[in-house]
Amino acid sequence: MTDLPARLKGLVAFSFGDSPALADELLALVLEGRKTATCSRPQDYGDGKEPMPQLGRHDVVLDGQARAAAVVETIELTYRRFDEVDAAFAHDEGEGDRSLSFWREAHETYFRRNGGFSPDMDLLCERFRVIEVLER
Repeated sequence: MTDLPARLKGLVAFSFGDSPALADELLALVLEGRKTATCSRPQDYGDGKEPMPQLGRHDVVLDGQARAAAVVETIELTYRRFDEVDAAFAHDEGEGDRSLSFWREAHETYFRRNGGFSPDMDLLCERFRVIEVLER
């Protein structure tokens, strides 16, 4: 990971997705204001991995080259099963046509690629807001 500016040291830094290309694609949606939500499996946090999100915490979003691109604040955290994610949350994830059917297909593919999928799997659903766009 890239070195963060001194004023951002101590903040959690992460990128969206599982590849540099996907990190850049999802970051672009964040910077447009289209993506204001994300989800992950709770087991993908802790034990040497990224720390669990926390309400009110500011985090640094990295681009596909691990450069600091934005600071976001977590404004909502909810646990839901995959099959309980609703159309409003899918819309706020901002991907594709923003429909629940697109969300389900894309996320099932993503989770299968990254450790497994089940319709009743638990997800940590997070909404966030951009606090600052950083110069890269």
